[in-house]
Amino acid sequence: MKPSTTRTVFKRVAVAEAISYVVLLIGSVLKRLDAPLDGGVPVLGSIHGFLFVAYVVMAMVAWRRFGWSLRTALVALGSSLVPGLAYWFERKADREGLLGATSAP
Repeated sequence: MKPSTTRTVFKRVAVAEAISYVVLLIGSVLKRLDAPLDGGVPVLGSIHGFLFVAYVVMAMVAWRRFGWSLRTALVALGSSLVPGLAYWFERKADREGLLGATSAP
């Protein structure tokens, strides 16, 4: 996988994982309020689970591809455990050049 592809996929997966986590939490609250279809939690949980695993895999790929320190890799992996934090990490890593050079002029 080329560095530019790794960067793009990591960014997209990080955003999707963060959004899915927040939506899953909303669905969980709705489920507790006796919403129809259990608030969508069974479906939302499966989607988030897939995106969580994809984020962890992409964080490990990015760690190797971009030569992150162990600390940076642990922050990337740990950010998947807090709703929305994967998005924050992705933005910070991009600003600091941890995801390689941008292709935009």
